[in-house]
Amino acid sequence: MSASFKKTQAKAYPKFGETATRDSIYWNDLTVPVTVKEYGAITHIDFCPVAPYYMAVTSSARVQIYSPKTCQIVRTISRFKEAAHSACYRSDGRLMVVGGEEALVSVFDVNSKSSLRTFRGHNRPVHVTRFLSDNVRVLSGSDDKSTRIWDLANEKQIINYNKEHEDYVRSGTTCMTSPDMVLTGSYDHKAKLFDTRVPESVLTVDHGYPVESVLMFPNGGIFMTAGGNNINIWDALAGGRLLKTLTHHHKTVTALTFCSDYQRFMSASLDRHVKVYDVTTYQVVHTLDYPGSILSVSVAPDDELVAVGMTDGLLSMQRRKDSEPKDLKPVKKNSYKYQLKAKTYVVQKTDQVVQHKKREILQKYDKSLKKFDHSKALDEALQLKIQRKHPEVTVGIMQELMRRGTIKAAVAGQEPKTLCMLINFVRCNLTKSEFAVTMMDMANLIIEIYWSTIGQNSFIDSALMSLKKVVDRELEHIKISMEVLGAMDVIFAAANSKQSNSTDVAVKPLKSELS
Repeated sequence: MSASFKKTQAKAYPKFGETATRDSIYWNDLTVPVTVKEYGAITHIDFCPVAPYYMAVTSSARVQIYSPKTCQIVRTISRFKEAAHSACYRSDGRLMVVGGEEALVSVFDVNSKSSLRTFRGHNRPVHVTRFLSDNVRVLSGSDDKSTRIWDLANEKQIINYNKEHEDYVRSGTTCMTSPDMVLTGSYDHKAKLFDTRVPESVLTVDHGYPVESVLMFPNGGIFMTAGGNNINIWDALAGGRLLKTLTHHHKTVTALTFCSDYQRFMSASLDRHVKVYDVTTYQVVHTLDYPGSILSVSVAPDDELVAVGMTDGLLSMQRRKDSEPKDLKPVKKNSYKYQLKAKTYVVQKTDQVVQHKKREILQKYDKSLKKFDHSKALDEALQLKIQRKHPEVTVGIMQELMRRGTIKAAVAGQEPKTLCMLINFVRCNLTKSEFAVTMMDMANLIIEIYWSTIGQNSFIDSALMSLKKVVDRELEHIKISMEVLGAMDVIFAAANSKQSNSTDVAVKPLKSELS
């Protein structure tokens, strides 16, 4: 009985580069983004705090509400004459507050899309609107440099902070645990913390750049400001002490948001990157790349959807991959004629069980090796799909042919196109330490076989010249490395001799004292 054929085992080499962490695995587990073109720049994205976590996207003169499961529009609020800004849900998900270029603050019923309240008082565009955590008051910030608190029931202004900021108020947030704490950021480089029971700000910090976004931890003790390419983290309980400055973006940071149940937070920038940070170390744990400059970012409360809005009106939505196995198609029942008998038979201890051996599927190069067609096996291993994505497989085939002693016959008589592919593969992998020995043997073998044909084919000559340049450059690197090693040996020798001399000097007085 003949022995079964063993498939070619490609040796696994350690990969260098970015180490796979729990965060990188978690944030790479996203599907291909669904991209939608909106009518204008997407200035704000907000998720409903209540399931099914509908998403409100503010763009141009409308607010689009998307379903997180289908990524399709389910409602549109378009009762605006000019551009809308900062559409934000209330904590119960029933109401939504929206600002805009009309200098109005509007409150809508999400289900009926009807306007319930309209607050008038600002005389410039309103870019910040939020519900306070008591759900009966509304925060607004405007380009008229004022921050105002409104009563939802009476449709009246409660307080007006119009002498605090000296420039446009473009960012703001409220505290989740305290219904009276409000944080705003302005283009005057200042961020101010307000207590609505006091007629003036209780804390002011200087960010150093126009403040584009602010973010407050749920307990209100720490908050963040973003502007320029900096993110500053402040301790409110310590009187606004600066805890950390993050400068991982190289263009203006435009948005901040929490994710992963407040264990991580994100920053978005005009540099087309979204960075994920650990809230305990403030270190970047992952980076997401996008095709355009980013104005807004938000993550669903259950982390199942990441939404990013860009300056060119593109909305990118990425869902988390489904971890549940797909439902299998129902198996068609056999007819009565072909039904198997004894389906309920129980195996006895005395029965001899024969395991069914599944048919092993071989790759094309393994099939050629099995047929002892070594030249074809080498050709199959040199296919671009294999040599670029899995060069270790191509090298494994070469090593197997060397072990069989048929590598010379496989290389000889190759077509010029295949020979060029072989030379280029050797050139690209000659400098890799894991493949260097095999590539050196292959280079020597190619020159030995084809040295007499040099000058007869321009493509082969060009490939060999490229290989020669790589070898010359590698030899130059080796020469420089040897010179550096020689210099280091001299330095180490001098350091050791100096240390031994100092030890002798210290021993001589000790001997004299003992004598």
